[in-house]
Amino acid sequence: MAEQSAVDQAEQLLNLLWRRELPPRSSTRGPRQGVSVDEVVRAAVAIADRDGYEKVSIRAVAAELGLGPMTLYTYVPSKWALIILMVDEVAAEDAPIDASRPLPERLAAITGQVRAELLRHPWLLEVPPWRLVLGPGRMRRYERQLAALDGAGMTDLEMDRVIAVLSEFATGNARMAVAARRSAQEMSDAQWWEVHGPLLTRVMPAEEFPLSSRVGATVGEKYQAPADPDGAFGYGLDRLLAGIEAGLPR
Repeated sequence: MAEQSAVDQAEQLLNLLWRRELPPRSSTRGPRQGVSVDEVVRAAVAIADRDGYEKVSIRAVAAELGLGPMTLYTYVPSKWALIILMVDEVAAEDAPIDASRPLPERLAAITGQVRAELLRHPWLLEVPPWRLVLGPGRMRRYERQLAALDGAGMTDLEMDRVIAVLSEFATGNARMAVAARRSAQEMSDAQWWEVHGPLLTRVMPAEEFPLSSRVGATVGEKYQAPADPDGAFGYGLDRLLAGIEAGLPR
C-alpha cells in the first residue's frame, strides 16, 4: 500500500511538472479553480526571491494569491512538490547557446548561466539538489547544455561530466557571492576590517603565520574584502576551460 502511495505521489508530481506538455484533462468535476498552477508557482518564486526560501509555505503562497491555505492543496499536494515546481520554473529562463561560437565561449556560457540563475534566485542554494524530479524546464536546459557541447569531440559521458563540473564550480562560487552580498547589507567590508583588523593583528603573531600574514595583507589590499568571488570566478573558469580543452582530441 505504501509503495502504491509513493507511485501515486510520483505520478501526481510528474503530471504537474509536465502539465503544459500533457493533453488537457476533460473532467469537469469539482469546483472551478480561480487561479492556475502557473500562477501558484510564480507567486511562490516571487516570495522566495523577495523574502527567502524559509518564507515559502503553503499558507504564505495562498495569502499572496488571496486564497485559503486548504484551497492551495487543490493545486499542489505539498510544499516539497511546490519547491520542485519552482526549481523547474526558473530553469526555463536560460537562453539557448549559439553552437557556432568557439568552444571556450560555449563552455563559459554554460557556467555563466548556472551562476547567474543562482544570483537571481539565491534560495536555490537552499534546495537539496539530490533526486530532484526532472521537469521540462530542467530537461530542456540540460538539452541546451548538451547541444552546446555536441560535436566537440567528447564522449557522451564526458559531456555530462563537463556540465557537472562547470555547474558545481559555478554553484560554489555563487554561494560565496551570495554570502558576500548578504554580509554587505549588514556591515560593509571596510567597517568589518576596521573592527577586526587591529584585533587580529594583536592576537595572531606574524612570526607564527608568516605566509598567511604576507598573502593576507596582499589580497586584503587588493580586494578590500575577505575574498573576491567575481574575480575568483573569472580566474577559476579560465583554468577550468583550459584543462577541459587540453583533454580534447586534437
